[in-house]
Amino acid sequence: MRLTGLTMALLAGTALSAAAQDTLTVGANIGNVPWEFQDESGEFVGFEIDLVAAVAERLGAEVETVNIPFNGLFSAVQSGRIDIATSSITITDERLESVSFAQPYYDSDQSLTALAEGPASLAEMEGKVVGVDTGSTGDMWATEQAETYGFADIRRYEGLAPAMLDLQAGRIDGYVSDIPALQYYVRDKPQLEVVERIPTGETYSMMFAKDAELATQVNAVLDELKTEGVLAELHEKWFGVAPDEGSSTVTVLPMPALD
Repeated sequence: MRLTGLTMALLAGTALSAAAQDTLTVGANIGNVPWEFQDESGEFVGFEIDLVAAVAERLGAEVETVNIPFNGLFSAVQSGRIDIATSSITITDERLESVSFAQPYYDSDQSLTALAEGPASLAEMEGKVVGVDTGSTGDMWATEQAETYGFADIRRYEGLAPAMLDLQAGRIDGYVSDIPALQYYVRDKPQLEVVERIPTGETYSMMFAKDAELATQVNAVLDELKTEGVLAELHEKWFGVAPDEGSSTVTVLPMPALD
């Protein structure tokens, strides 16, 4: 698997840095635009790539990013193979039973993407094939709603790129996944269209081994990055607009915990 590193930055006097590791191994599903993907030169770029770099700088650590399919991130972080998992990971109570999350930094929903001349809504997906990312919240949603919308089949993919190839080739009729990634992806592809937003009230964050001390450290850094406007700047860089007032991108929040 491809590895990449970011430059080490030491901040003298930072209380957290004394407890931090020299290198943070971060697992990410590369190809998950605009969160983590490769640019034309092959470098890893994206909102969460930049965010992890900013967090690591505050902790006085280097970053080593490992490309892992989305569904493999959970076992990788639980086993200690990686320290942090990113990839627009939704915080859920089910996941909190076995892993920990820092506070959320992005509010999202699911969406249906189709060919411009294809189904114009979920109501038109009856008897048709829907694609999802394996193990994602889109996968969970489509599985739960398969009977309601009458999907003929659910096909599972390891990332957006292969699903988009099959969508354009007619092997699937629609693709259910996180709306920010799809809005970013289709912006210069008139043959594709995000045809329906699916309200799910999701929030994204970094994922850690259960009760890991690093989760608490990162959570404190996110307090700083939100307060100082760093996260708002990253939002404008990658989405072209300022984050909504009151959203998790700008609001300091507690670490997620089971009720």
